[in-house]
Amino acid sequence: MGAEDIIATLKLIAERAGKIILAYYVEGEEIAVREKDDTSPVTEADEAAETFILGALNTLTPDIPVVAEEAMAAGEAPVIEGNRFWLVDPLDGTKEFISRNGEFTVNIALIEDGQPVAGVVHAPAMAMTWAGVCGETEDGDKGSGQAVFAETDKPVMDIRVRKIPSEGAVVVASRRHGAGKELDDFLSRYTVAEKVSAGSSLKFCLVASGRADVYPRFGRTMEWDTAAGHAVLLAAGGQVYTLDDEPLDYGKPDFENPHFYALGDASPD
Repeated sequence: MGAEDIIATLKLIAERAGKIILAYYVEGEEIAVREKDDTSPVTEADEAAETFILGALNTLTPDIPVVAEEAMAAGEAPVIEGNRFWLVDPLDGTKEFISRNGEFTVNIALIEDGQPVAGVVHAPAMAMTWAGVCGETEDGDKGSGQAVFAETDKPVMDIRVRKIPSEGAVVVASRRHGAGKELDDFLSRYTVAEKVSAGSSLKFCLVASGRADVYPRFGRTMEWDTAAGHAVLLAAGGQVYTLDDEPLDYGKPDFENPHFYALGDASPD
């Protein structure tokens, strides 16, 4: 499939999963919440969306294993022997879902050779979707490709990162992990014009869309939390680095990320 076909397919799967989630997001109805072994919350919406996504991906690419958050929490870890696998977070931002602030997403990403090559981030309550397919740089790394944004049932539009404006960077931080000395120390390298907060993978999408410039993350994240947003950002011309300034990679034994920062256009003028 070409880039446009991949984007269209991932967008369709994520948006259908979003409709499943919204069936549990009814005004006035209580959201039933359970606690997983790691004390993080899970709802029926997480599980129903994941069941649908797993079925769709297994039909689309039966030979590519899928690493999905809720299956992993249940001890159902797939065997990853090749260099390609899917990473799925069916409902990223479960706490945002429970608090009904709308900032939760469906995340699906394809990983090749440790890097995201395609991904989709869909925000069901906002009826918004970001998707991207990465290109390849001259040295073989994944890089800028095609990245798009669309409001549900409307035409897609291309998105691109921006250079940091002369007045300073817009920094986007986690709504729940957005302060502390580590963050202050990191931001001392930038002139900061504004700080904004957002939940789930929307932070990557703000940078990919040129609405923010830097997203530092010093809280705990898993690979399924970040891969889809990372793919969109890469496709839009950005990058995600560890604090050692190495590209953030995927397929780690425990699927846990180190601290990282996402960056828009940092190329020299």
